[in-house]
Amino acid sequence: MSDRAEHRDRLRALEFDAFVAGAGGRLLHTATLLTGEPPQPPGAYPRAERLLHAALARTYADWDRLHGGDPYDLARRELVLRFAREARRHRRPRGGLLDRLTPVERLVLVLRLYEEVGEEQAAALLGLPDDRVRAVCARAVAALRSAGRGRGATPAARSGTEHPAPRGTAPGPRGTAPGPRGTA
Repeated sequence: MSDRAEHRDRLRALEFDAFVAGAGGRLLHTATLLTGEPPQPPGAYPRAERLLHAALARTYADWDRLHGGDPYDLARRELVLRFAREARRHRRPRGGLLDRLTPVERLVLVLRLYEEVGEEQAAALLGLPDDRVRAVCARAVAALRSAGRGRGATPAARSGTEHPAPRGTAPGPRGTAPGPRGTA
């Protein structure tokens, strides 16, 4: 291998390592939300980690084709598509709050509220019409709200008295307040 090719490969590996160091935690959290694995000690999310490793491997393979594009978008897209393919094959209930949702509802909810992806972009990514994404998101939020009321919600939440969103959080789609980016 020539010195130039070796240098290019080393540079590519360094760029990818820097990307994973910066975005890997957030992508793992997204994968964990998608797979619905219950909270466990760090490093104990086997399905989410397998999903993330496969998505990152594909991202690394396509790294040279980015041409200035956002590697996070590529990795997130691969993560979502891999989850969708896996969810079609089998669904394993885990007992968590998000597990009450169908895989499509979970995908839409995670993309729209956690990843803060716009309706149009989420629709394009999932191959659904915009109004379907809007309806699925509203249905998923309603299902989570009703599930939250039934499982140990605060008395104020059960009585219908809602508290305003904390200062510094912008309202999300359809009046929901997803919280600051990076938390879920």
